[in-house]
Amino acid sequence: MAPVKPKPLTVVQHLAGSNQAWHGKVAPGTPFPPDSGRYRLYIGLFCPFAHRVNIVRHLLGLQADIPVTVVKPYPKGNDKGWPGWAFPSSETEYPGANPDPLFNSSYLHELYFRADPEYQGRYSVPVLWDTHTNTIVNNESAELMRDLPAAGFASASTAVDLYPAALRAQIDTITPWMQRDLNTGVYRAGFAQTQEDYDKAVPHVFAALNALERLRGASAAAGPYLLGATLTELDVRAYATVVRFDVVYVQHFKCNLGTIRHDYPQLRNWLAFLYERVPAFRDTTDFRHIKENYTKSHADINPRGITPMGPWPDVEVDGYDADATKVRVGGVKMPLVLELEKELDLGL
Repeated sequence: MAPVKPKPLTVVQHLAGSNQAWHGKVAPGTPFPPDSGRYRLYIGLFCPFAHRVNIVRHLLGLQADIPVTVVKPYPKGNDKGWPGWAFPSSETEYPGANPDPLFNSSYLHELYFRADPEYQGRYSVPVLWDTHTNTIVNNESAELMRDLPAAGFASASTAVDLYPAALRAQIDTITPWMQRDLNTGVYRAGFAQTQEDYDKAVPHVFAALNALERLRGASAAAGPYLLGATLTELDVRAYATVVRFDVVYVQHFKCNLGTIRHDYPQLRNWLAFLYERVPAFRDTTDFRHIKENYTKSHADINPRGITPMGPWPDVEVDGYDADATKVRVGGVKMPLVLELEKELDLGL
């Protein structure tokens, strides 16, 4: 059966994901056991949701167990998303992107149709592919991020627990509004079709940043992470958006009520720590892929496809203070932002 082009999705569907998704889990005693080399992770270095899965993969030390293939950051296709993300024809066509080593596919959608010839959803990254059964295991980033640490790979670092029992209540309190107002909130602002929709979306983004700034200030004495001494999935989720904020979202998505480097001293310090001192974060961050994806694949937002040179540097690491208790707690003081911030529970 020939592949059928997908029906166009609304912005909300793009943010939330389509109805068609794979929710398999790599684990002992399942159809997908944790065998080294059996799986391949397809990602885009530009995508914050794929990025957070790749960070977890690096934190666990699973680079050899789960090899990765990277799609090109642009072009994405027409306004309906067809034909979608492409693979380069060679390793040199676009630095950091890879040809498909399994099927020599030209486009990511070919993998989706291999798994389901009648697939009608979007062709998103990440995709975890099983080379034994030739199908998709999972294409939901939040599930992969949560599942990989518990998958049971023999070589996985046992020191990594991103969802520790003692912090789960607080993680579960913060995650919903972080995902809604920040991780996908920047897209609601950037893809807004009316002034009204844009004006409604942007204050929520900065309310979430204000809340994270306050959270980081409250935990500064305990350690360098959002919840203090322990690296959790909240750091991974937040990093994938915050590291893109000044370089993309401020100008491209018009999220310009403030910047991380100017208005959020605690988050700036936290970002510098992760980027400079935790290799899994810096090693998975590629600003060329990030900037060129957004600026060269959204023709309705940036029709000439010109990629700004700045800001410089991509991440400000100078001035990092190991004693975060000395760092000022900032935030955007716009009255509406402050009112919305009050609605966000930090679980403290």
